[in-house]
Amino acid sequence: MHARIFETLCAILILLSGTCGAAVNLSTANIYCAEASRDIVVNTAVRVLTEEVEKRCGLVWPVSPVLSDTGPVVVLELEPALPPEGYSIAVAPARVTLSGADGRGVLYAVGRFLRVMRWEAGAVYFPEINKEVSSPAYPLRGHQLGYRFQANSYDTWDDAKYEQYIRELALFGCNSIENIPFQDDRESPHMPLDRRTMNRRISEICHLYGLDYWVWTPAEFDLSDTERREAHLAEHQQLYEDCPELTGVFFPGGDPGANPPERVLPFMEAIAGRLRRFHPDAKVWLSLQWFNAKQCDDIYSWIDRTRPDWFGGLVAGPGSPPAPETRARLTDAYPVRLYPDITHTVRCEFPVPWWDPAFSLTLGREPINPQPVYYAFIHNYFAPFTTGFITYSDGINDDLNKTIWSMRGWDPACEVRTILVEYARFFFNASQAEHIADSILALEKNWEGSLAENGSVPATLALWQGLEKALPGLAENWRWQALLVRAYYDAYTRERLLFETGLENEANIILVAAKEIGAGTAMDAALKILNRTETEPVAPGLRERIVSLYDGLFHSIGLKSSVKKYQASGYERGCSLDFLEYPLNNRWFLEDEFNRIRALPDETERIRQLATLAAWARPSPGSFYDDIGHPGKSPHLKRLEGLNTDPYMQRAVNPGFWWWEEGFSRRRLSWQDTMDCPMTMIYTGLDPEATYLLRMTGNGEAHVRADGFVLAPILYNKGIGEFKEFPIPKTLTADRTLTLLWECEEQSELNWRDYATIAEVWLLKQ
Repeated sequence: MHARIFETLCAILILLSGTCGAAVNLSTANIYCAEASRDIVVNTAVRVLTEEVEKRCGLVWPVSPVLSDTGPVVVLELEPALPPEGYSIAVAPARVTLSGADGRGVLYAVGRFLRVMRWEAGAVYFPEINKEVSSPAYPLRGHQLGYRFQANSYDTWDDAKYEQYIRELALFGCNSIENIPFQDDRESPHMPLDRRTMNRRISEICHLYGLDYWVWTPAEFDLSDTERREAHLAEHQQLYEDCPELTGVFFPGGDPGANPPERVLPFMEAIAGRLRRFHPDAKVWLSLQWFNAKQCDDIYSWIDRTRPDWFGGLVAGPGSPPAPETRARLTDAYPVRLYPDITHTVRCEFPVPWWDPAFSLTLGREPINPQPVYYAFIHNYFAPFTTGFITYSDGINDDLNKTIWSMRGWDPACEVRTILVEYARFFFNASQAEHIADSILALEKNWEGSLAENGSVPATLALWQGLEKALPGLAENWRWQALLVRAYYDAYTRERLLFETGLENEANIILVAAKEIGAGTAMDAALKILNRTETEPVAPGLRERIVSLYDGLFHSIGLKSSVKKYQASGYERGCSLDFLEYPLNNRWFLEDEFNRIRALPDETERIRQLATLAAWARPSPGSFYDDIGHPGKSPHLKRLEGLNTDPYMQRAVNPGFWWWEEGFSRRRLSWQDTMDCPMTMIYTGLDPEATYLLRMTGNGEAHVRADGFVLAPILYNKGIGEFKEFPIPKTLTADRTLTLLWECEEQSELNWRDYATIAEVWLLKQ
């Protein structure tokens, strides 16, 4: 608060007197740059500075051919003595000098200037600082912006939008852009340019800004097919010939694609031969995605034995061996590059830790996902094993995460809140930057723990509604729309969750009364209660605002939040709007169960099955129920190691979320969030005179020990939603406690969809 008051007072003093002890007034500045005409990237930096200042302040800074001693001036210059890509900023009375080791360094100096300057309509002032000298910690800092239908937004862009977005990434320290020139040959209804033209244009833009241009080029066919292999090599050659800038080719080992190393390595060498004809310094890189242990060993041996000069290094990403392991195995002659998935929330490399299922069912796998604290940690944990990163992104949903990675790649010690303040000052508003930064941090907190118990979610919405009212001029700003829609969506989802949970509780009370009022009457009454979610919708104003903001995002930046409405490539690709009303209770499951039960011939059996449904998650007194993958409904599950030492969650397993029926599964909600093994549950306060039965649902096998003793099942079904039951020897609960351990089994030869999982666990007092 004190900082904001000081900034406001300083701005007033500047406007009144033209000076302030802490800042240089640049409102009437001109730009001087001797090198602009001789260096294409420096010339770009000059253009970027003038255009971005004009956008924010309405000021048109002239570019002067001479350095004047009168009036404020911003000087751009080359200073070769600086470290590679480095810059310096020096402030003197009425002058700010932005120096770079090369054109790229000058551009980074401009970025730093634009992120730090205080601005408003008709005024710019820059803090008086001692000379700042800075250079990046990691030489590779990039992001994948693949022009393909699968992306949730990139395929809607023309080359002007690409240039603006690449510019903005560069101004925060990015130095590499990776395109996807071939993969996903589905025809997009959105693309304003054909893919070959856009492939070339992105290369030209990178050349203009002095950035490296990479391409991601999987082979989704059998490389032993000679005809297809040659045709694909011809595509590669055409791309290389088209592009004025090309630094690296990344070949993913097996995602997508399923070729063994003995086919992949010769194909990469063939790629390299064509690549070097047009880009002699470019390299070909490989990830070990989905290769088994022996295949990885074979590749390491091949690298050690042949040491090819066309080979750039290995890429560690989703489905690959972790970067620490890769660095330890790879010869020091080659670097490791990260390919971190910063765009997905579930079924991914870095899932949201213990995400509430209400979010996984609605926001989905590819929502707008600002997670600054989480990804700042992930970067710093893995970066020391690498030469840097090019992130995996499929759209603008992860825009803030890109900024975190870019700036942590430049300076791993840069504080998260400092990054957010610069992000907010640059893209939104200088005077409210700290308030906006804190509101972004609050958004990340929305996803922690049980949503029903997270009372800060409505408070976060109130923060954003206050900002929305205070800053109406940002209404068309797509980054602003993205953050706002998340605040509204989170709050709306919580309102629905509380309401619909209450409806299911009411319906269960009616089902218990089936023996008095009859099964048919009970089901009719329960359905009427459950359907109040449609007849009496909760928080319609929030819903209306969400729909409006998603529409704004489609028109401002091309975010496709719906398959039907905005022609997204698939429901898993950022379509949070399509799941806005997905039931957050078991309404759909109960509807289907009621239809099945109505067909039973015996009324007594109908009543018995309704009683089972009513008591599903609330067994008799003295018994216990856990929805294993739910952070608020698994009180007996032992949580193990923290993220700070186990970021891949290998020792402390994280819940997983299933994707059935294109996301519109009607199965019980508790079956859609599950845990893998190993898993431990601890019970206390048991009745020493009672006997207990362990019941569970889940998929596949289950090997359970109780206090170290192997349990033998009396019921052993393996399908989703089917029961397994294990009697607990009475001697084990005589001390009023019980520890259950689910042990792992060898599953490396199985598809991950067939892994053994645990969904629900009951400890039933007999």
